[in-house]
Amino acid sequence: MTNQDNERELVLDMLLQVIEGDDFSHRVLTRALRHNQNKTKQERAFISRLFTGTVKRYMTLDYIIDLFSSLPVRKMKPLIRNLLRLSVYQLVFMNNIPASAVCNEAVKLAKKRGFTRLSGFVNANLRTVARMKDKIEYPDKNVDIKEYLSILYSTPKWIVDMLLNQYTFEHVEAMLEASLREKDITIRCNRMKITPDGLKEKLIDEGVTVTMHPYLKEAFIIKDFDYLEGLNTFNEGLFTVQDVSSMLVTEVANVSSGDFVVDVCAAPGGKSLHIAEKAGRVSARDLTDYKIKLIEENMLRMGIKGIETKVWDATVPDSDIFGSADVVIADLPCSGLGVMGKKYDIKYKLTQNQQKELVKLQRKILNVVSEYVKPGGKLIYSTCTVNRHENIENMEWFLANHEFEAESIDDYLPEALHSDTTKAGYLQLLQGVHLTDGFFICRMKRRK
Repeated sequence: MTNQDNERELVLDMLLQVIEGDDFSHRVLTRALRHNQNKTKQERAFISRLFTGTVKRYMTLDYIIDLFSSLPVRKMKPLIRNLLRLSVYQLVFMNNIPASAVCNEAVKLAKKRGFTRLSGFVNANLRTVARMKDKIEYPDKNVDIKEYLSILYSTPKWIVDMLLNQYTFEHVEAMLEASLREKDITIRCNRMKITPDGLKEKLIDEGVTVTMHPYLKEAFIIKDFDYLEGLNTFNEGLFTVQDVSSMLVTEVANVSSGDFVVDVCAAPGGKSLHIAEKAGRVSARDLTDYKIKLIEENMLRMGIKGIETKVWDATVPDSDIFGSADVVIADLPCSGLGVMGKKYDIKYKLTQNQQKELVKLQRKILNVVSEYVKPGGKLIYSTCTVNRHENIENMEWFLANHEFEAESIDDYLPEALHSDTTKAGYLQLLQGVHLTDGFFICRMKRRK
């Protein structure tokens, strides 16, 4: 039996940092798990599931709480509303925990944190939810499709509206549903140290469940392990964690031995490492010392050389490399709507104005980094979003204003991903539709 009272309090503080504060969910979770490696595998799994589930679904949880509470969630004290959120998540979405335990631990925690007078309010609300949870009525999609998607999948209505304007209802629902599921951990084999078959064998020897990804031979989905740093295969640099969508950027770049590649927003370095494994010379750049350190740490662990790291603002031209790059990788800052399943709070913190500013930033960077491409060289533009304004529309704008042309990417992709768009030079991956994150990749060749 784990000490779940202790874990609940830890999750409560994590929620206050993210939902009420300005910290990021993936960073908060990583720190918490790293600082609690003395806990059992089951205890850390409980922390992870309770925290990620509560953040991912907190709009749904607020809807449920408001159905039964005399005081709206928005008027509650921050600690109390987050205590209710994590408790209602357990009641509604974690059926293996007795309702009595959830209610009792929440009351104890309210008292421990100085809210004895509100412990009765907490208890009454949770017992009502426990009693009525099978009778909760969510918005009817036949009456208000946007309200249905927003509440059921805990997504701000403006994002739902934008997605419905760009995709079918079926695709939007598939994307939003996928963002709530637990994400698989996908890894890429370091072919400089081991073959994919050899890596699979070693992982199995460590007790890891390994499944080959259908898109790439060097990609695997792994599960049933404690934590990455506890695997010898990870510490020996035999693999790196990377989504297949990101791996496909390097495949589309089709780097040849000796090519000079500039990766302008490179951290944490997955694409730069992948390119270096294929014998390309890489200049990996990013905005801060912290981001460059992440790249260098991964280089050291993986035993990869041939990468020059440099702190550089991608919006600032570097005249020293004008016209010298065989390939420029421009995986640019974006709204991140393709990775909502990994960065759980991104959908809540993003604003419409920020998204519009990101489109401008992407165009500014593309203007600058296109100068690095030599005649006949390639510019690979990618983002981890599904928003057309940041993807296909930016590609079309760029091609209309620069001496570049789109090239078919079919030769570099698994046949399962071939389509009319890949023949036209770009691929839009959708989480829940494809077996990857939501991601955009295009390949453009400089004419002169």
